Amino acid sequence: MLVVHHLNESRSQRILWLLEELGLPYEIKFYSRDATTRLAPPELKAIHPLGKSPVVTEGDATVIESGAIIDYIIRRHGGGRMAPDPAGAAYDAYQQWLHYAEGSAMLPLMLNMYVSRLGEAGGPLHPRIQSEIANHLGYVEQSLKGRDWLIGEGPTGADVQMSFIPEVAKAMGKLQDYPNMAAWIERIHARPAWKRGLEKGGEYLMGR
Repeated sequence: MLVVHHLNESRSQRILWLLEELGLPYEIKFYSRDATTRLAPPELKAIHPLGKSPVVTEGDATVIESGAIIDYIIRRHGGGRMAPDPAGAAYDAYQQWLHYAEGSAMLPLMLNMYVSRLGEAGGPLHPRIQSEIANHLGYVEQSLKGRDWLIGEGPTGADVQMSFIPEVAKAMGKLQDYPNMAAWIERIHARPAWKRGLEKGGEYLMGR
C-alpha cells in the first residue's frame, strides 16, 4: 500500500491529485505545520532524515522529492497512464518538466518569499528576483500557448509536478499577466480527481 506522508499546505497536495487521477488505493498520514514557524513537525524526521514532505512509503521503499515520487508512482503503478511513451520524443520533454519545476522555476519564487521578510535589507535583491520570476513564468506561459496541457492531450505527471508553480504565483499576486497559466491551473482545479485529493488532504489555501 502506498502511504503519503502529507503536510498541510504543502507540495504533497499534488501527489494526492496524481493518486486520485490514477484511481490507486493509498493511505494518508497527516502532519501539521508549527503554527508559529510554519515548519514541518519533527515527526517527519522519523520517516526520512530531512523531515520534509512529500514522502511516500511503500513496503520497504521510501521515496522523497516530488518529481521522483511522481515518476515512481506512474512508472510502477500507472499502467502506461499519465506519462508519454518512454520511446518517444515527448518523453524527453516530459522528463524536463519533472526536473524543471523544482530545479529552476521554484527558486525565484522561494527567494521572493524569503527576501520579502527582510524588509529594506532585501531591497537590492528584488530587481533580480523579479526578473527571474518573469523569465520563468513567461517561459511556462509561452509553453502553454494553444495548449490545454504541457504534454499531449490530457494531464500527465508533468502537469502534476508543475501545478505548484502557478499556485504559488497566484498566491503572490503574480498570475494576472499570464492568462495561459491562469487558465491551466483553473482546468486543473476543476478536475474531479483534484477535488477528491483536496477533500482528502484538507486545508490548502493555494487551491482556492
